Amino acid sequence: MSRFVVATAGHVDHGKSTLVKALTGLETDRWEEERRRGLTIDLGFAWTQLPSGREVAFVDVPGHERFLGNMLAGLGPAPVVCFVVAVDEGWRAQSTDHRDALAALSIEHGIIALTRADRAPDRVEEVEAEVRAHLAGTGLAAAPAVAVAAPTGAGLADFTAALDTVLARAPQPDPRARLRLWIDRSFPISGAGTVVTGTLAAGSLAVGERLEIAAAGDLLTAEVRGLQSEDRPAQRLEPVVRAAVNMRGITAGALSRGDALLTPGAWPLVEVVDVRRRTGEDLGSAPRELTAHVGTASAAVHVRPFDSEHARLAFAHPLPLQVGDRIVLRGSGEHMVFGGAEILDIDPPALNRRGAGTRRAREVAAYPWGGSALVEVARRGAMEGAALARAGITVPSPLPHGLRREGAWLVSQERFEAWAADVRERAAREHRDDPLSAGLPAGAAVSALGLPAADLLNPVLRAAGLAQAGGRIVDPGRAAGLGAAEAGLARLERHLAAQPFRAPEAEDLAAWGLGPRELAAAARVGRILRLPDGVVLLPPAPAQAMRVLSRLGQPFTASQARQALETTRRVAIPLLEHLDAKGWTRRVDGSRREVVR
Repeated sequence: MSRFVVATAGHVDHGKSTLVKALTGLETDRWEEERRRGLTIDLGFAWTQLPSGREVAFVDVPGHERFLGNMLAGLGPAPVVCFVVAVDEGWRAQSTDHRDALAALSIEHGIIALTRADRAPDRVEEVEAEVRAHLAGTGLAAAPAVAVAAPTGAGLADFTAALDTVLARAPQPDPRARLRLWIDRSFPISGAGTVVTGTLAAGSLAVGERLEIAAAGDLLTAEVRGLQSEDRPAQRLEPVVRAAVNMRGITAGALSRGDALLTPGAWPLVEVVDVRRRTGEDLGSAPRELTAHVGTASAAVHVRPFDSEHARLAFAHPLPLQVGDRIVLRGSGEHMVFGGAEILDIDPPALNRRGAGTRRAREVAAYPWGGSALVEVARRGAMEGAALARAGITVPSPLPHGLRREGAWLVSQERFEAWAADVRERAAREHRDDPLSAGLPAGAAVSALGLPAADLLNPVLRAAGLAQAGGRIVDPGRAAGLGAAEAGLARLERHLAAQPFRAPEAEDLAAWGLGPRELAAAARVGRILRLPDGVVLLPPAPAQAMRVLSRLGQPFTASQARQALETTRRVAIPLLEHLDAKGWTRRVDGSRREVVR
């Protein structure tokens, strides 16, 4: 069954609550003071089923200017609005405030109710024309308008039919989307714990589910103990509905309007954003302190204008926000809506240098509405796909030109190629400066390149024609030259070519300029074989030894092997142990070995 949530809007005392009661039979004014004064102060809730079977929950908002904050809390999460103007009074001051609010929120689906039509039937056409003139340029510019007289029921059937048509055209949100349910009420129930309510506009809720809660800048966790919608219990709720959520593991009074229930790990808590003006006043003329409304939350913000269209907002406390969120801005000591803005960046760069604001204005002016994976990745070089999703930015498939995927990361092609060229030059310089170097340390390369994560290093190395070995960056195609050690190494090679198993003594190696560092470098590039106890042979020596040992009577002793190889015990024992380790020979008993056939 299709379900929808509709928020009311309009000037005080134009009959919003009366219309909702006539449609649902429910009283939305919950407070005794509201009923005594005949004035809606806070949000009210009611629901009904249309003849088509669609279920509609109404969020009735106050119209008086003193309660504009409450009105914005009701309107913020709602996808559809019922804009109310009384025919006998026409457009009024708070009609403008509410119009500006829905324009700032870019609400595009709704219906216009021309109430109290029985008091001035001859003014219906005139007032409708006036209303349409004021709503021109907003999402309700072409909304259907229906004249009603709620106390008598006149026009209610036509209104219901028109509302049904509007709801049929409203987009259906994704129940698989991540949850962000803005709380509009929180109260304790004896024996049940804390209950919160809000409009479930996307995602889903299920009994037993564990959620995160963004609460005035803190991140809490709790479990869903029970669910209700329209006074009916449920095991699972999907959008769009009014939801009452009984939370387990949260202290009564710990939550309030403006907090939010969240899918765990899916939302960043954001304090600073860059925005673009959607409606209202020039951001260049904005007061430095404003109040920002998003969802049901309101928070003080410090405004740093970049130009007339762009600014940076710093919130008094973190909120779960994403790129594309709409924000209503109003003066801290005023009731008028200053304007509306849309978030372009939830992780903007610091502005520490002279002229940084001007440069940033040029950057954000190029940002597209709704964000761009290409822009975000290009700015940072690389971003994890999960980080883009948390920011509310869709990753297109196939990837646009200029992006590449490396595991969990999306990488700027331009930056990737720059990293590859940089590490290639660094590796070459390392070997030019020190031919005996084992290679550029991998950790140092990650830092020097400015890679956002070490797991991007190997893809960059492959693109550069390099590899990683033993924590060092090496060039597999590099000639195995050892600089100044080449002369001594050539003498060692001549010596061992003539007598393969007569390893030179340490004094001979030192005299040829082959110390531990030179020998280690030669071994790394495969020029020599180093065995324990300072024994140095050429790499073919083990195979040459096997040809000799295979001609001996099997099994053989170490002494017989030493004599056959024409070498010393200092060389024979490490060499035999090396052959054992390779599995080419094996011990038969404590003193004899045999060749493994």
